[in-house]
Amino acid sequence: MRNTDPDAAIYWLARMLEAGEDPLYIARRLVRFASEDVGMADPQALQVAVAAYQACHFNGMPECDVNLTQAVVYLSMAPKSNALYVGYGRAKEDAKLMLTEPVPLQIRNGVTGLMQELHYGEGYEYAHDREEKLTAMECLPESLKGKEYYVPTAQGAEAQAAKRLEEVKSYRRALQEGGK
Repeated sequence: MRNTDPDAAIYWLARMLEAGEDPLYIARRLVRFASEDVGMADPQALQVAVAAYQACHFNGMPECDVNLTQAVVYLSMAPKSNALYVGYGRAKEDAKLMLTEPVPLQIRNGVTGLMQELHYGEGYEYAHDREEKLTAMECLPESLKGKEYYVPTAQGAEAQAAKRLEEVKSYRRALQEGGK
């Protein structure tokens, strides 16, 4: 599937099923593949994979073979992006290295008097109060300010996500520089 070869995907699916592999195991792998290898390039891929899992659970073998075939062909033909997988990997490494990095005060929820005295929530900007639904508020810890984890590709629908992300970043820069 990763190589956009639906014929090979169908063949290897048939080999696994005919050898007795649990169709639910295959379906779980398809769900993972949909996010890891297709991701935001085709956000529908996850729904297709989850539907295939549910169909396998509902139908069982041998009827679910065609449900799995539909999913492997869809996933094979979908545009590919591993930006979510790579982004999470980067964030995971930083999270492990900086487990004690404080949560910025502006995104802490000050629900008690003590928390409010400690300035929890101070400086919080509610995006829905703005026409653009965006603020300049920094949500990462100070040491990670400006760090990028999600780097969208130009593949499929992710190209639109890349454009939107650039618009958001540009708008935030303008806000931080005192504009708008």
